[in-house]
This record gives sequence, C-alpha cells and structure tokens, in this order.
Amino acid sequence: MLRVRSLTVIAGVATAALVLTACGSKSTPAGGAGTSSAATSSAAATSGSMTSGAKTSSAMTSSAMTSGAKTSSAMTSGAMTSGAKTSSAMTSGAMTSDAMTSSAMTSGAMTSGAMTSGPAASTFTGDPSKVSVGLAYDLGGRGDQSFNDAAARGLDKAKNAGVKVAGELEATSGEPDSAKVDRLNQLVDDGATDIVAVGFAYAGPLGTVAKANPKVHFAIIDDFTPGTDTGPNIANLTFAEEQGSYLVGAAAALKSKSGHIGFIGGVNTPLIQKFQAGFDAGAKATKASIKIDDKYITEPPDFGGFNAPDKGQTIAKGMYDGGADVVYAAAGGSGAGVFKAAKAAGKLGIGVDSDQYNLPSLADVKSVILTSMIKKVDVAVFDFIASGVNGKPLTGQHIYDLKAGGVDFSTSGGQVDSIKPKLDELKADIISGKIKVPTKVG
Repeated sequence: MLRVRSLTVIAGVATAALVLTACGSKSTPAGGAGTSSAATSSAAATSGSMTSGAKTSSAMTSSAMTSGAKTSSAMTSGAMTSGAKTSSAMTSGAMTSDAMTSSAMTSGAMTSGAMTSGPAASTFTGDPSKVSVGLAYDLGGRGDQSFNDAAARGLDKAKNAGVKVAGELEATSGEPDSAKVDRLNQLVDDGATDIVAVGFAYAGPLGTVAKANPKVHFAIIDDFTPGTDTGPNIANLTFAEEQGSYLVGAAAALKSKSGHIGFIGGVNTPLIQKFQAGFDAGAKATKASIKIDDKYITEPPDFGGFNAPDKGQTIAKGMYDGGADVVYAAAGGSGAGVFKAAKAAGKLGIGVDSDQYNLPSLADVKSVILTSMIKKVDVAVFDFIASGVNGKPLTGQHIYDLKAGGVDFSTSGGQVDSIKPKLDELKADIISGKIKVPTKVG
C-alpha cells in the first residue's frame, strides 16, 4: 500500500500523538448545497401521511415520490429526503421534529456529487466482517459530550453490527498537519479499509493520504474543499448547522425573560460562524429587540477552544453577569463549562451536536439545558460505514440538512414544549424555502 509520510515526523510515527480514544471535532466551511431535481420511482413504496414534523406509515402505495434522484424497488418510507440516492431496499421508521428513529434502511448505493443525503441510517446487505474501520479524531476524544461523541456513536453502532475497528486515534494540541498525515497512515497500516476523519482540520492531510491509497475509502466530517479533500475515494459529510441553529436561536428569544442572550463559539472559523449566523438570525426574526452577545473562545490557529470548559465557563459567567439569561455554546467540549456557569447563575444554556440533556456525563447540569441543536454525525458516520459494507462506498458531498433530518432541535426535559408549535412552524418554513437562513455573520 502506498503511503505518504512527512520526513520531519517519521521517527516519531509510532508514538506521536496517537491515543486510542475519540475526540471533539472542529468544523469547516461547508461547500454549497446542490440538490438534484429528479423523481423517485418506486416498484413498491409503502408510505403514510407526510407532515413536516412526522410521518406515519399506513398503506398507501406510491408510484412516484419526488424528492431527489432515488430509485427503490421496495421502500417503506418514514421520510423521503432530497439527493441522488439509489436504494435497493429502504425501510425507515418515524421522524419527529426533534429526533428520527430508523427501523431499517438498506442503501444499495448513494451516487457521488453534491447532494442532500437522507439521515436514516443504513443497514447492512454485505458482509460486515470484511470491513475494518478507523476513526481519526481531533482534540477532545471520546467524552467530549458533544460532536465527537456523536461520531463515536456511529462507529459503535457499526461495531455492534459486526464491523471490525482498526483503531481510534486522537490528535494532540498544536500538532502540525504532518502528524495528521501520520495518523491516517497509521490507520491504513493497521488494516483499515474505511477511514473517517472527524473535523475540517484533516482536509489537507486526508486529501494527500487518500490519493496515495486509492483502494481505501475515506470520509471527512464537516469539510468540502474541492481540490483539497475531494477525490474518487472520498466522501464529504457536511451539515446545515445554520438551520438547526436558527431554531434554537428562536427558542432562546422566546424563552428569554431579560431580552438578552448569548452565543459562544469554540473557535472563530467560517463553519462555527454558520452556527452564529443561524442563531442570531433566528433570535432576531423572533424578537427584533433581542440583545445578543457573540464571543469566540479562541482564534485560529489555536483550536483549543473546542476543548476548554474552564474558558467556556468564564466567558458564559461574564455573559450571565451582564444580563444574558440564555447562552448557546457551539464549542464542543467547552460547552460543559457553559452549563456549569448557567447552573451557578440560575440561567439557561443551549447544547450542540448531541442531545446533551440526555448525556449521563452532564446529568448534574441537565436542569439548565433548554434544548440542543442536534447534528446527527452518528448517522452520517454509520451511513458511510454501511455503504462500504454494502460494496458501494459513498463519494462526493452529502449534505445533512433539516429536510433530510440531519439537524434539528431537541425537546428533552420539556422546557421547549410550550413553544414547540412555533418552532415546528419555523422548521417547516425553512424546509419549504419560505425562510432563507444565512450562513454568514452579518
């Protein structure tokens, strides 16, 4: 197998920054979302009533459902998503406004190119024992209680279904790209047939290693940079973070008693700015007079802001002391510090990526978690692994947006129950295109 090494780190490749754990990721500017206009032809598609919040399967036979280029020979649908997707047998469960449960969705293939990919996790039609998966995480590792734990859940689901795990390797603070190249190569050396790089920081290194190892399938979470991390053996798994953030921004404005809220980003990058852009827009559209404090923990090239709960707590405390009563943290592991500050101040926080209210590690602060902007990284990771197991690996860009169920808001804890009808209305307007959510601040 060909391999690319940085001469400056060859001597340390066996020991440098390779930790068997999972990590908190960073995000990148996602590429433009292209959706294909096409029809779905179905030989036997059983579908039920379709609403923006949920779909219930009844016994309606459809011969054509338009949602993307999709061909299905036997599809029971709880959700039809846009994008170019070919499936030999997909069965999906019910989708609700804050979560989607998939009972079984078997994907025969997903075509390459920019698309919106359905979030219902695929089941296996191939032999899972023939696939060995490696995950390369960024800072934080398993236990970041946010983005990277979501990626790890996708791996764990695949492992429980019979897929082998070649390794899980974690980055170290301040490392050069050459260390990431070595980490990816280590996974290749360990026999990984399918490798997932968690976070945009892997964009350049992954492109290099993927080109040198054309028989290995690669995926990168949160980046699509043509010419850098694109190629015939690369899948770019991206999300419409701004859309989910718009909904929790509206929730913050509706629940704020002081008319003053805050946003804390882990690192000031274009992708985290998407979270801010959506949050600010949702809050202002809901309450024009709302005051919003926006602050980032670190600036590039310092990416430690994704794993600095102490700094997150300090910044959040300042916002609460200044009058904010709801703060949204798009900051990976640093969000735990924001929740601590919220509890100490008797105020509220909003989680990100995972449904943080339900995480055991955050049980002592769950009472202050108003909602979370869910980003279904676990579904994207499992979709990628399943495509390899089924012999038709994903390639190209796959965008997980509100329409696809890839982002959403959580209702755990019941604190948004009173405003859920309004949030569902906004969600439907985003999906229909009535509301255009900005991706850039200002």
